Amino acid sequence: MQEKIEALQNEVLAAIEAASNPADLEEVRVAYLSRNGKVPALLAGMKDVSKEDRPVIGKRINELKTAVDSAFEARKEALEDAAGDEDHDPTLPGRMPRHGTLHPVLALRDRCIDIFRRLGYALAEGPDIDTEWHNFDALNTPADHPARNEQDTFYLDESQLNELEPDIGIETSYGRRLLRTHTSTVQIRTMLKNKPPVRIIAPGRCYRRDEIDATHLMSFTQCEGLAVDEGISLADMKGTLEFFFKELLGPDIVIRFRPHFFPFTEPSFEFDISRPGQTIKGKQWLELGGCGMVDPEVLTAVGIDPEKYTGWAFGFGLERLPLVLHAIPDIRTFVENDVRFLQQLG
Repeated sequence: MQEKIEALQNEVLAAIEAASNPADLEEVRVAYLSRNGKVPALLAGMKDVSKEDRPVIGKRINELKTAVDSAFEARKEALEDAAGDEDHDPTLPGRMPRHGTLHPVLALRDRCIDIFRRLGYALAEGPDIDTEWHNFDALNTPADHPARNEQDTFYLDESQLNELEPDIGIETSYGRRLLRTHTSTVQIRTMLKNKPPVRIIAPGRCYRRDEIDATHLMSFTQCEGLAVDEGISLADMKGTLEFFFKELLGPDIVIRFRPHFFPFTEPSFEFDISRPGQTIKGKQWLELGGCGMVDPEVLTAVGIDPEKYTGWAFGFGLERLPLVLHAIPDIRTFVENDVRFLQQLG
C-alpha cells in the first residue's frame, strides 16, 4: 500500500508540474482530486488495510493529500500570475486616483467659520450631551415650553450615564441631561467662562425628536453666532448678517428681517433670503433662521450685567441651505452616504 501511495504521489506531482495553462491544470484536478479521481479511490482502499497498519498508512495518505494540495495551489497561483503578466500592457495610460472631498454640509460649515473669522469671531465648541439648565433654563425657556417635552427632546437615562460621568464632564447640579436641541448651549458655556467682549461662531450637531421625512432629520447641523459687548445694537446684527450672507451666497443676495418671538432674544426676528429674479421652490423668499438681541434675562443668568452689556445672536440649519440652493428634493440624501450624490456637490 505504501508503494502505491508513493507512486501515486510522484504521478500527481509530475502531472501538476507539467500543466502549462489553467485548462490543463483543471484536467489534472478532475483526474486525480475530484470525487471519482485517483486520490479518493486510494482512500477507499483503506478498508482493506489491516488494523495494525492503518495508523501508518493513514498518516502517509494525509502526507500525500497535503503535498498534492500545496503543489496544486502553488501551480495555480503561478499560472494566474503568468496570465496576468501577459494581459498587462505597460504602454496603456495609468488610472488617476480618485480624490475625496468634504461632505457638502461640512464644506458649508467651514465656509461659515472662515467668513466669521475674518470678522474677528472665534470658533467655540461644546458637548453634544448637555443639561436642562444650559439648554433651556439659562436661555429663559419657561418650564411649560413645548420644546422641553420628552416628545420633542432626547433625555438620557441617568442610571446609564453615572458610570460615564468622569468622561462626560457635565455638572450634575444642572438638571437632567439630554442631547442638545441647539448649539445655544455653547453660547451659555462661553459666556460663563469669558467676560465681554465675546464674539463667537458655534456650529455643531443638534438632536430633536422630529419625524424623519423629506425635510426633517432627528440629527442636523446648526450654525449659531453670538456677539456681546458694550453698545451693541440691532444695526450691528443687521450689518453683520447681511455681510455674512452676501459673502456666503453672493453679492446679489437680499436678506430681510421679520418680527418673531424667541424666549432667549428680545426683540426677536426671523430672517429670509432672496435672489432677485429667482424663485426657490416657487417662492421669492426662503425662511432661513432666527436672530435677535440677547434677552437681559439670559445675560443675568450667566453673570453678565445687562445694564452695561448688550448682545445679539443668530442661528440656522446648515442642511437647509444646500437643500434649497441645489434643488435637492430630499434632505435624507445628506446622510445616506451615496458617493455619487456627494461627488456632485463636493
